[in-house]
Amino acid sequence: MASDELQVRTETVEVCDCFAPSARAVIVPGDCLETLRTLPAGCAKLVITSPPYNLGKQYESSLEFSDYFSALQPVIEELVRVVAPDGSVCWQVGNYVENGELFPLDIFYYQTFKQFHFKLRNRIIWYFGHGLHNSKRFSGRYETMLWFTKSDTYTFNLDPVRVPSKYPGKKHFKGKKHGQLSGNPLGKNPSDIWSIMVQDWETALWNIPNVKSAHPEKTIHPCQFPIELVERCVLALTNENDWVLDPFSGVGSALLAALKNNRRAIGCEKETCYLEIAKQRIADLGAGTLGYRPLGKPVLEPTRQAMNLF
Repeated sequence: MASDELQVRTETVEVCDCFAPSARAVIVPGDCLETLRTLPAGCAKLVITSPPYNLGKQYESSLEFSDYFSALQPVIEELVRVVAPDGSVCWQVGNYVENGELFPLDIFYYQTFKQFHFKLRNRIIWYFGHGLHNSKRFSGRYETMLWFTKSDTYTFNLDPVRVPSKYPGKKHFKGKKHGQLSGNPLGKNPSDIWSIMVQDWETALWNIPNVKSAHPEKTIHPCQFPIELVERCVLALTNENDWVLDPFSGVGSALLAALKNNRRAIGCEKETCYLEIAKQRIADLGAGTLGYRPLGKPVLEPTRQAMNLF
């Protein structure tokens, strides 16, 4: 089995095409707004998605900027209804560009969610090292995830998503805790910048690459979620058997992150080709052959010798 295939086998998961309380995985074909209206109130512990950016991609229609937000307003209203009282929304977006001017979508979406009294817990910056090169402005290398909660009572499990400490063996040098470890033995909080942290030329931790041609998860989808980006949110913001919902589920990366960690998954997808790919990837997960980049896998960085630095 290749190193980029998922090594842990799971039970085969039947994918239903309509919501049922006993289901493990649901992908409903068609318009997401119609689907959301059929879901029970408060059913989803976590909504995590990357909505259309209004870029005129194959799967979206380019609208005037104000019309774009008006079109998504009813979707957000339904999401407010289906999120559990102790649930979260993770809304991952980039920037919209029109006539050379950049519109940071997270700023506009923040105002929308605040209208429904959601509380922003983190504005997470996802940095990635590769992307399109610009000639009239600096090249974009980040996107933003807004983590909202519906109330002040919410699930947050830090231990499953801790990252290695920079100095794991560091100890208190004086006081009552002299000689004891000064940091948490399980690691440290990954912070709100999800990017590369280089300690030396040979060590790089927690870069989450975007899904490009060489990525083991790459499909035909032009703007695909990396599973590990979703997986950190799933582990931290839900418990086992909770429902995770992606209303724009595409090729199913958010659903895979949920199922892999023994959560239930709901997706909505109007493009038949993406829906079929998502179903096949779920089958591959069950067979242990899913192309997958493991959560927290270090990204290869050039050594001094490769960089000709002596």
